Amino acid sequence: MKNIHLIPFRVEQVTATPPHIPEGVRMIQAPELWAGGEKGKGNVIAVLDTGCQTDHPDLVERVIDGRNFTHDDEGNPEQFKDYNGHGTHVAGTIAASLRENEGVVGVAPEADMLIVKVLDKQGSGTYEGIIAGIHYAIDWRGPQGEKTTIMSMSLGGPEDHPELYEAIKRAVDAGIPVVCAAGNEGDDIHDTDEFAYPGAYGEVIQVGAVDFDRRIAPFSNTNNEIDLVAPGIDIYSTYLDSQYASLSGTSMATPHVSGALALIRNISERDFDRKLTEAELYAQLVRRTIPLGYPKTAEGNGLLALDILNKFEQLFRILGNSYANRLDR
Repeated sequence: MKNIHLIPFRVEQVTATPPHIPEGVRMIQAPELWAGGEKGKGNVIAVLDTGCQTDHPDLVERVIDGRNFTHDDEGNPEQFKDYNGHGTHVAGTIAASLRENEGVVGVAPEADMLIVKVLDKQGSGTYEGIIAGIHYAIDWRGPQGEKTTIMSMSLGGPEDHPELYEAIKRAVDAGIPVVCAAGNEGDDIHDTDEFAYPGAYGEVIQVGAVDFDRRIAPFSNTNNEIDLVAPGIDIYSTYLDSQYASLSGTSMATPHVSGALALIRNISERDFDRKLTEAELYAQLVRRTIPLGYPKTAEGNGLLALDILNKFEQLFRILGNSYANRLDR
């Protein structure tokens, strides 16, 4: 059986001083929802990846717990250090916290993260380890009884593994949205048979990538299970050695959606005055998308735009006032 691995990605640049609010976070309109979404507070996002630099200044307050399911550090389950950089970058996009106007800020900067290390320093992991990591995230309980509310997986493999599929279904049945990268093997926007698992499962939220000009990334996989797209080119975030890096890939698009779900969950459950099911959270997510004009197999429901509902309400209010003014003349 083949191993599962990181969705291939590119390191564009490593820096010491990035922008405070990365362009990807701005592009999906996350800051507009920070007040209403309490910056994701109360959510625990399980990040299944290469681990995390937990003492990175922008992440140290956000990591609530973790577990290692790889052979790194002699397989010590308590050591989930990141030797690759990918997991630290993903974690920063999800929930990095700005420190007195220093560092970067993620999409949900007051959400907590459960670091589930399922990929080693080479970015490779076994299906057994990833399956065990999914079950661990489902069953995990925090010091105050916290539970995983969202799962983020910027990884993929070529095989449709039955036990992987069962683990994904168990997470979704437990009310946990599972957000997965579409994959970076794309070579033709009209090719509808570019699959990576678990992203290709219908139960997960599969994310493709766009650039800052809203163009589909040439590497982004296309298939009939794409749910939406998010920024995935030149994405700034936290990196190893307390630095910052600009990376590209559907791996970078995925954490934008994972963090966004924390904001959406807080807003929607307050509005409905009850807990929402996974299907209801998904519905609230896709309401906050903008079609870009590409085939559904490339963009799904469109680009994530968190504040789009408010903008529509403002437009309707303006149009309504204009119509009322005409009647008064």
